[in-house]
Amino acid sequence: MNATLKITKIGNSAGVILPKEVLALLRVGPGDTLHLTESPDGVRLTAADPDFAAKMEAAEAIMREDRDILRVLAK
Repeated sequence: MNATLKITKIGNSAGVILPKEVLALLRVGPGDTLHLTESPDGVRLTAADPDFAAKMEAAEAIMREDRDILRVLAK
């Protein structure tokens, strides 16, 4: 999907209005949080928190490595 967005003045700030197709693609709506990160070819806008995803990957790795210890602690 390609979308051209116009920057609009909002009070003392500036913003863009996301078309409903973009909101549906991101699976977000009013009040939700979006995350903007730099990428080699520009910027990336996602609904997923990249910091949370990295932390979950680390937690899953620990759970795989220490499965036996975690099973004992759960008792």
